[in-house]
Amino acid sequence: MPSETIETAGHTLVTIACLSDNYAFLLHNKVSGTTALIDVPEAAPIKAELAARGWTLDQIWLTHHHPDHIDGLPALLSDYPARVFGASADAHRLPDLDVSLAEGDTFDFGGLEVQVIDVSGHTVGHIAFYVPALPAAFTGDSLMALGCGRLFEGTPAQMHASLSKMAAWPDDTLICSGHEYTTSNGKFATSVDPENPALQDRNAQTAKARAKGSFTVPSRMELERATNPFLRTEDPDLRKALNMQQALDVDVFAELRSRKDRF
Repeated sequence: MPSETIETAGHTLVTIACLSDNYAFLLHNKVSGTTALIDVPEAAPIKAELAARGWTLDQIWLTHHHPDHIDGLPALLSDYPARVFGASADAHRLPDLDVSLAEGDTFDFGGLEVQVIDVSGHTVGHIAFYVPALPAAFTGDSLMALGCGRLFEGTPAQMHASLSKMAAWPDDTLICSGHEYTTSNGKFATSVDPENPALQDRNAQTAKARAKGSFTVPSRMELERATNPFLRTEDPDLRKALNMQQALDVDVFAELRSRKDRF
């Protein structure tokens, strides 16, 4: 499976393709040598990446309980024992956790503070991991590139509240989401926001990237705010396209999510 790398002065972020369209992420501290893995769709490509780089594994952060985010954990732990972090609200559906977390908790990763955000909606108990010093956020199937996760368990109000929390992150925040859905998400976004020039440009860049086999994840929050319809419920042009000029933001979100489900 392929991978792509982003280097900063102190850290390496590796995006690893897994299964048919999933992503896992390795975050490595160059000074301490500490490495965290975010989600475990399958073990083999993650093991291969760790071995190729000569890294050990210290922490595993799980965003939610769906099999395509956790199924590789037992096989990975057999070769790379690490502490497993996940939501206390989801603990009954997750593998055994070493550290149970809830909204507002923080923990240390190689000297960096990691903030835990409840982003319920796709599932109840879904969490995101926000690292302000980078800045980067690991959002699983909550906020996604040009979209958001389908509401399997939560309500539109829950997901809208979750997205509103994430929308407060700085423009340069890397949004590390769980799937390569950007092309299909862009087609839907265009159907409800057809006159958005930033969206048109993003769709063109997405097509070029995918034609080369390149990833479109991570994305930056500035780009999500400009193009992702689920973060643009206040936008007058989008509301006009939906004929919902006077509606509440949460009702605009609910209509968008319903249309996406049928798209």
